[in-house]
Amino acid sequence: MKKTLFISVLKMNLIVLMAINACFAQKDGSLKIGSIPFPLAWNNKPVSYSVKNGSLTIVAGAKTDMFRDPNVTYNTDNAPKLLFQPGNDFVLTTSIQHSFVNKWDGGAIVLIEDSLNWIKFCFEKDYTGAKRVVSVVTKDISDDCNAVAVKSNKVYYKLAKADNVITLYYSLDNKNWFLIRHLQFNNTKPLKVGFLAQSPVGKKCLVKFSDIVYQSKKIKDPYTGL
Repeated sequence: MKKTLFISVLKMNLIVLMAINACFAQKDGSLKIGSIPFPLAWNNKPVSYSVKNGSLTIVAGAKTDMFRDPNVTYNTDNAPKLLFQPGNDFVLTTSIQHSFVNKWDGGAIVLIEDSLNWIKFCFEKDYTGAKRVVSVVTKDISDDCNAVAVKSNKVYYKLAKADNVITLYYSLDNKNWFLIRHLQFNNTKPLKVGFLAQSPVGKKCLVKFSDIVYQSKKIKDPYTGL
């Protein structure tokens, strides 16, 4: 009887502790995910989100995007982004998966200095309907660089920072990585990196990020990512 009562008290204390922790997490506004050793916080809140078993799901609402058109006719930054401040040199990898319902639906790794200087490495439904690996580098104005088309709804992405050089890769199996872009990104303000979901012309887009791994290291070979 005493043992049963003791266990019940322990369970009750655990429930109370979890509730207290949840309250603190809500007040602080930060989240923790898997191997990322830093707290993450929202820039533009999503319709909904979940963090489960190290995976992140973001639901972006209608007409959400991050792009500064070269024609200067379309400038917007309302896509939900979950961000953290990384170390100076790092490698961030994740799988990105969604259903490709609407044109330009997408999920991305983003690297941001400020509203005029950022990188969006996106897996999106392009204007032809293809599932496309796309990179956008913005220095006041965005470019729009369409790369390889992928048959699957899921692909692996890697963003590596070594000093002021950023390298972007994709993989179909999380083992063999292919170089997409290799560029200088000179910043004077602290950087933030993280995850984005968008639905520029649709009503919503649910994006799942899994296999999230953050490593504090500098790559030595940009062609292999090692």
